[in-house]
Amino acid sequence: MKLITGELEKIINLHLPDFKNITEDEFSFRSSASKWSKKEILGHLIDSAQNNIRRFVVAQYEESPTIIYNQDKWVLIANYQQWNTNEIINLWYLLNKQICYILNNMPESSYKRTVQTETLKTIEWLAADYLKHLRHHIHVIFNLEPVVYP
Repeated sequence: MKLITGELEKIINLHLPDFKNITEDEFSFRSSASKWSKKEILGHLIDSAQNNIRRFVVAQYEESPTIIYNQDKWVLIANYQQWNTNEIINLWYLLNKQICYILNNMPESSYKRTVQTETLKTIEWLAADYLKHLRHHIHVIFNLEPVVYP
């Protein structure tokens, strides 16, 4: 888990200033009505962080809890497009710091505990997948080399 949290901390610390340098117009721009803006993608990452925090915590005391979310509905209902940009950036950063704290303090015996998402996954698998998912969307936001994510 230390490798995952180390990489997660590296990513969020590296990109926090980058997010703050995106203009409001660029952050809110939608290329089409069916595409998320960069602000909404960051909101999606906030939703993902919140759901994974719940998974990482609940799976340590419940047997294979079911924690699934509808990402499109979460982004729509949260209405991230209207959020204050600094607040959305800070929330993204702090939730990821919380994930690092939870994972770093998790006993190794909990890594193999499971959560029912679309399929049954271990906490360890979910943590690694969370990192891949985050990288994928960060690369989209900053127009970096694509990171393939299912």
